[in-house]
Amino acid sequence: MPTQRQFRRTSPITYVFAITLFIGLVYLIFSGDDTSPLPTKQVMGRQGTATSDRSPPSLPFRKSNSKGPIVPPPVVHYRMNNATQSTDPLKNRETVLILTPLAKFYQEYWENLLKLSYPHDLISLGFIIPKGKDGNAATAALQAQVAKTQAGPQKKRFASITILRQDTESPVSQVETERHKMENQKARRAAMAKARNSLLFTTLGPSTSWVLWLDADIIETPPDLIQDLARHDKPIIVPNCFQRHFDKDLGTWEVRPYDYNNWVDSEVAQEMGSKMANYDILLEGYAEMPTYRTLMAKLNDESQSKDMVMQLDGVGGTALLVKADVHRDGAMFPPFAFYHLIETEGFAKMAARLGWKSWGLPNYFVYHYDE
Repeated sequence: MPTQRQFRRTSPITYVFAITLFIGLVYLIFSGDDTSPLPTKQVMGRQGTATSDRSPPSLPFRKSNSKGPIVPPPVVHYRMNNATQSTDPLKNRETVLILTPLAKFYQEYWENLLKLSYPHDLISLGFIIPKGKDGNAATAALQAQVAKTQAGPQKKRFASITILRQDTESPVSQVETERHKMENQKARRAAMAKARNSLLFTTLGPSTSWVLWLDADIIETPPDLIQDLARHDKPIIVPNCFQRHFDKDLGTWEVRPYDYNNWVDSEVAQEMGSKMANYDILLEGYAEMPTYRTLMAKLNDESQSKDMVMQLDGVGGTALLVKADVHRDGAMFPPFAFYHLIETEGFAKMAARLGWKSWGLPNYFVYHYDE
């Protein structure tokens, strides 16, 4: 008669358990090589929304009216190598996150956004708005357009829209003459940097391929803006930002350079920085601080191709396309003096320290609102 120990050793349960473990081990080994697309649909509800408010931030979420227990979010595996950032984002169905710090709402901005030819179901929008009377007005105007668009034709609807409200008011008046005064720049741009970082860290999802920073007062861009910038395959790339304005003397509409933050550094600027205190910043476009940098805004040449690219040391944020991996690598917008640079120019410097280069298109234009 077999002993109890011998019985345990020859029990069928032991064989079943061993076979189960073996099958599980084989599954884990071979499933790691799966190259299927990012499984974003696994966390989507029947209406194309996230099933939980704790799902990835770039997916839309609507609160349920059910009074039952809160359903925990699903466990989703993201294979980040599958989040491509290619020269043909349309063919590869790459997702784009358009982020806009918004202190004042311009209808022309929204209308231009709707004209973008990139499929809207691949675009998520993110906005951050300061508190206060002006911020309340901007929020109300934005929400009205969001409601209209998202209830309209399916082709026009965006994949998701996130609106954040800051807990502080803008430290500087949003009137153009005030916000561009030199003495207001450090406080203004530090606040802008904090807003950008809050917006970025809240909305960047694991399936995001590209981040397009688009200022709220950019009212005219080519419809193929995203495709045109992405096909250059640069980690950071900016178009040239100009402004249409009415010349009273000539009686005609003219164009002039607007964004002077896209530049190539100079020895003069570096020398100035070496003599500054650690907390001081260099600013561009002010006669009181002549840096003699090479400004992309001054290099446009209509006889040259709009695809001509140049390497930059500083970038502006009026229209700025960034591969999502650059932000994931840690490049953000310093609200402090970073090598005597701040906000978007500080971002370019921080990205360069991480090995990412910035590029510009001097003959490819977007246009700023004329106040």
